[in-house]
Amino acid sequence: MYIHDLNPVLFNFFFFEIRWYSLAYIFGILIGWWIAKKIIIIKVENKTIVFDVKIFDDLISYIIISIILGGRLGYIIFYNFFYYIDNPLDIFKIWQGGMSFHGVLIGVILGTYLFSKKVKIKFFFFLDIIACVAPIGIFLGRIANFINSVLYARPSNFFWSVIFPKVDMTPRHPSQLYEAFLEGVILFIILISVF
Repeated sequence: MYIHDLNPVLFNFFFFEIRWYSLAYIFGILIGWWIAKKIIIIKVENKTIVFDVKIFDDLISYIIISIILGGRLGYIIFYNFFYYIDNPLDIFKIWQGGMSFHGVLIGVILGTYLFSKKVKIKFFFFLDIIACVAPIGIFLGRIANFINSVLYARPSNFFWSVIFPKVDMTPRHPSQLYEAFLEGVILFIILISVF
């Protein structure tokens, strides 16, 4: 049994902090972007598609904004709506946490739709590429959830159970790690092999 004692802050320098969760977003976007471009380049070289890969670089700006706005608005609407109605200035306090996968998903779909209309390229072409690399961000995000002691699971007596002292002293399944492996690693392998 593991007693969780990981610090969600990688380091802080006076008022400036670097958190594992923010690094998960940053590296998820950068690695996903890099692999997505590799996928597109391979498709172009194999003459499967005709596409200027530089257009995908422009899409990343839309994706970043969509992730941040969608994730935050999703959290506000789905999880804590009445709190934020009463405390509207807290909406902008993203350093206190509060992002939603559902909101990110909706935001990315809407942002991609708007971009595809602007450049007049099929919407599903972009979504197929994004779907292939999304498990990278999901993997890193779930690892960050584990580090932050959030999204913990039900109690367990398995030897690999984790005690999250910030939550309680009950051994629990490390569901974040299960999801990182299944939704991150396994899903990425399946999608890349099919695409």
